Amino acid sequence: MKKDDIKNIKQLLETPKQIVIVPHKNPDGDAIGSTLGLYHYLLKHKHQATVIAPNDYPDFLKWMPEEPKILKYDSQKEPSDMLIAKADIIFTLDFNALNRTGDMEDALSASDAIKIMIDHHQQPENYAVYSYSDVSMSSTCEMVYNFIDMLGDKNLINEAIASCLYAGILTDTGSFRFPSTTSKTHEVAGYLIDKGANHSEIYNQIFDNNSYERLQLLGRALSNLKVLPEYRTAYITLTQDELNEYNFKKGDTEGFVNYGLSLNNIIFAAIFIEDTQNNIIKISLRSKGSFSVNEFSRAHFEGGGHTNAAGGKSNLDLKSTVENFISILPSYKNALNNE
Repeated sequence: MKKDDIKNIKQLLETPKQIVIVPHKNPDGDAIGSTLGLYHYLLKHKHQATVIAPNDYPDFLKWMPEEPKILKYDSQKEPSDMLIAKADIIFTLDFNALNRTGDMEDALSASDAIKIMIDHHQQPENYAVYSYSDVSMSSTCEMVYNFIDMLGDKNLINEAIASCLYAGILTDTGSFRFPSTTSKTHEVAGYLIDKGANHSEIYNQIFDNNSYERLQLLGRALSNLKVLPEYRTAYITLTQDELNEYNFKKGDTEGFVNYGLSLNNIIFAAIFIEDTQNNIIKISLRSKGSFSVNEFSRAHFEGGGHTNAAGGKSNLDLKSTVENFISILPSYKNALNNE
């Protein structure tokens, strides 16, 4: 971020403001961790801050300090619209295009608030007055740490801020194993632990808090796993009936796609999940090396994300979506086999 931008933001934050902090729709650990981490920081400067999420998120993220104060736009539209309309500043975290907020997009676009974007995804849109965009970063939580540091306030990081930011770094780095994890990421994580983040308890809250039904659903997903060795690709399908059979709750399929990627000689993995309520097929894509699932998703499935982790959707039925996916792969055969 430019020094002049930091100087201007620091001046903006010198006096109490009405501030709204927004993550993307279907927020994950990095989205909730970064927004709550920033929220706790802004409270220390006496700002009136509110986190407004477009919709609900998995239960395994609801342990974070002050999480119950997050508004959900889809069920609390009226108070959310009032806060957005009177906001002096709107922070948008972990996304870089306003359409990623779903039904919030119109209200955010209409707002005259100064918008500040902090995000690490590719191809950002130009809607913010101030943008801190860096695709090399492990997570938006690491960027919020850097943002606080650039403002000269690293000493204000307490246990609440540290816990939220550590949670987002942990989830978005795949427990520190993804290529975006750097020595600096580990330094930041160490600092957050020193400031009170209980790393083992945070891991337990996020990863060791499974329901019996979720593990049964994982078993069904793995039984549906298919391998296309000629394309070094694996994919999983889950129908709505299968989700219903195991009492599916939001977040239950988190991480399932990585099982395909863990197979020997597989560098591209996908999961296709039927969503009859929205009449779409939700798609998550993962890869190893330089094969860009961000580009693949943008080109074929109305999505995007990172080089090695992206999402998308299809308006076809599940069977047709998978057939379409397989039909596309020959165009990428050389790239997949030369990786």
